[in-house]
Amino acid sequence: MAVFVISFDIDGTLEVGDPPGGITLDMVRKARDMGFIIGSSSDRSPSSQQRVWDNANIVPDFVAPKHQLETVKDKYPADRYLHIGDRDLDQQFAGQAGFEFLWTHEALDEPWLKWLEQPAGGPPAFEG
Repeated sequence: MAVFVISFDIDGTLEVGDPPGGITLDMVRKARDMGFIIGSSSDRSPSSQQRVWDNANIVPDFVAPKHQLETVKDKYPADRYLHIGDRDLDQQFAGQAGFEFLWTHEALDEPWLKWLEQPAGGPPAFEG
């Protein structure tokens, strides 16, 4: 069975961020319920990130500083890794850590759900 990791930025990405973003908590719950490893990588401290998840009644698999996204990859061997964010730094750190990247507005239709339909070793990146 394929393993997939999704990392969410918080501010400007999640609906509960400051400012709010377009990714809803229901989208996060759906990904988790479908077997994705989920968590956050943000400029916020890990304890602040954890409070966001606690307030949403979501148990993340990880919280990490954005600049330490590679630690998530080290901890969770997976077939594909994705970070979703709204800033150039999100894109930069995702690339440095070997994660695919989507801007928040590109993620609104949950394109990662198509990964579940593909055999392991499917397309290496999102089709745009």
